[in-house]
Amino acid sequence: MTPYDDSPAQAVSTASRTPGPSLIDGFGRAVTYLRVSVTDRCDLRCVYCMAEHMTFLPKAQVLTLEELDRLASAFVGLGVRKLRLTGGEPLVRKGFMALVASLSRHLRSGALDELTLTTNGSQLERYAADLAGHGVRRVNVSLDTLKPDLFRALTRGGDVARVIAGIDAAQAEGMAVKINTVALRHDNADEIPALIQWAHARGCDITLIETMPLGEVDHDRTDQFLSLKDVRQDLSAFWTLKDIPDATGGPARYVRVAETGGRLGLITPLSNHFCDTCNRVRLTCTGTLHTCLGRDDASDLRAVIRSGANDAELIDAIFAAISSKPKGHDFQIAASRPAVARHMSTTGG
Repeated sequence: MTPYDDSPAQAVSTASRTPGPSLIDGFGRAVTYLRVSVTDRCDLRCVYCMAEHMTFLPKAQVLTLEELDRLASAFVGLGVRKLRLTGGEPLVRKGFMALVASLSRHLRSGALDELTLTTNGSQLERYAADLAGHGVRRVNVSLDTLKPDLFRALTRGGDVARVIAGIDAAQAEGMAVKINTVALRHDNADEIPALIQWAHARGCDITLIETMPLGEVDHDRTDQFLSLKDVRQDLSAFWTLKDIPDATGGPARYVRVAETGGRLGLITPLSNHFCDTCNRVRLTCTGTLHTCLGRDDASDLRAVIRSGANDAELIDAIFAAISSKPKGHDFQIAASRPAVARHMSTTGG
């Protein structure tokens, strides 16, 4: 196993994967996709994601790299086939590439189909070659505008040129890049067609996302909410959009844009729930397992492993959490308060 550099050595689960999916929730859905937040920290402060002056977690509350590896590996042993590393911004986590290197063993063994990450792209140029070398074949990059001044405002100081350079570097290493764009009524609504054209011209998929009511931020979310039903209707006035059955393991529903030839995803947690085929759960950097993004459900797996639990006890705790996965979320956007108190940067994007 690749050594880690920010915490003492700790045993990693070696549970072998059982044939077929083992994690089945109470509604018969197989959980095959785990999103793991490796840090709550980020080098940007996107206005819809974080408050401007965030209070980050003390180090003692954050899982060590060994603990992250052990938990992720336990899920792989139980049938998870796709593992996405998120943040905050995962590439700012000290020792992150050692974690990627270690988890890549599951790709080599065939236990895992895909190891990927979601990033803001600011550090991607630096790490693209290493990620590709460890078997990462696809990354999602958050990008809400191509306008330098607007990007700087939305991210509170970010440089869009660095993000584009990161996308260039990832594609040069042979990685597929998908652009994630949060639709904001007063900021990028008019730019959405241009963003789609730009992404498709580069050979990138692009997914539009409705703003989600997670965590206290410094503005009224109802003022920025833009229904993607309306966006799709507007796009259909000048483009031919054809529904396609493609699925990438996430909540997006896809269409093909005939005029660009590219694929467009729509994530609509508010205007059109996407819960019926949900196959994913989220593990935060504190070891809290959330089986639904839009609910305050929580199972403390950090407490389980730090109490000295063996692999069998850890697996029992995971099964108990999955059995309580709800049928769907209950997102409602409101000016007064978020639907869920935790920030997306803590939950894992």
